[in-house]
Amino acid sequence: MTPFSFLTASEIRFGRGEAMRSVARIVELANNKPVLLIGGQSAQRSDWLATTLTECGCDVRRMSVAVEPDLDVIERGLSEGDGVGAVVALGGGSVIDAGKAIAALIPAKRPIMDHLEVVGRGLPLDVAPLPFVAITTTSGTGAEVTKNAVISVPAHRRKVSLRDARMLPDLAVVDPSLTDHCPKQITLASGLDAITQVIEPYLCTKANPFTDALCRDAIPRGLRALNILMQHEDEAARDALAYVSLCGGIALANAGLGVIHGLAGPLGGLTGAAHGALCGALLPHGLEVNARAVRDDHFGSRIEDVRQWIARELGGTPESAFETLAAWSRTHGLQGLDELGLCDADLNDAAHAASTSSSMKANPVALSYDDLAQILKAAR
Repeated sequence: MTPFSFLTASEIRFGRGEAMRSVARIVELANNKPVLLIGGQSAQRSDWLATTLTECGCDVRRMSVAVEPDLDVIERGLSEGDGVGAVVALGGGSVIDAGKAIAALIPAKRPIMDHLEVVGRGLPLDVAPLPFVAITTTSGTGAEVTKNAVISVPAHRRKVSLRDARMLPDLAVVDPSLTDHCPKQITLASGLDAITQVIEPYLCTKANPFTDALCRDAIPRGLRALNILMQHEDEAARDALAYVSLCGGIALANAGLGVIHGLAGPLGGLTGAAHGALCGALLPHGLEVNARAVRDDHFGSRIEDVRQWIARELGGTPESAFETLAAWSRTHGLQGLDELGLCDADLNDAAHAASTSSSMKANPVALSYDDLAQILKAAR
């Protein structure tokens, strides 16, 4: 068996009610110092946690992250977080990425750009991050169990990562009740992101027995849950999709991704579109190009598994599974790349940037610039 390593958050708590039950652990991690609580656009969604922490004797500072984090957001967080003992992020992937980066950089001795990949120097952190707690309110990114934070750098029109194994949260809380009644379009985009993040690690060159075990169960489970949620609200489906999202975060952190994320990263910087929507738009077309290009029986068999799972959960035949997925996504309101902001002038930039993306390194087959351009055109 090929050797592998496996990393994830220090502690994961999954289940309804776990967010409230985790308050005592947050107080412990803060160690009698203030807590920086980072929430999303609506402050009301994190009021309950601020109130409960205050009742437990914590001095709580609050910050909102309304959009995907950029350098200005991180700088603001560093100012707000001066002197805190722990950082808590309650929200979707953008909020968690912001919190992860802020917890990592408050103690840092170097400027932010020294640590950013691609557009910066990519230097490792010189000081360990502050204690960090991630409480997710969407089922998509799996950011609560990954070691990197994605940050937008508008001057370069790129989204890049701040990455360090010590950035894995000290506590990751996945409480599916926090996702109940999430709007349909956010559920669709984030759910397709979660599904992408169990499909790509299953197909990638760095898959291992642990990630395979997670992904084989999670891919059909996620497709089934998302299909149900596009029809009506369902508590069991919310639980299932939250679990799939968690599996995706663990799998991508320990196996890798592929062409979908290789393209979605540059596209996010170029268009400003939500990451989950980009992944959903790209997924069927990236799978189709990989299926045509792959020559290895091992990866061919895995692609066939994915075809079978899609056909079983969404209908149609395995042979037409990727077309079925594309049509199903559009039927439920997923936008194409043109609607998400891709213009002709950006297509070449996106394909070139993707060809050097770290995500592409684990794709099951080497793809050419023409292959990447074909995916982009098909997803428009």
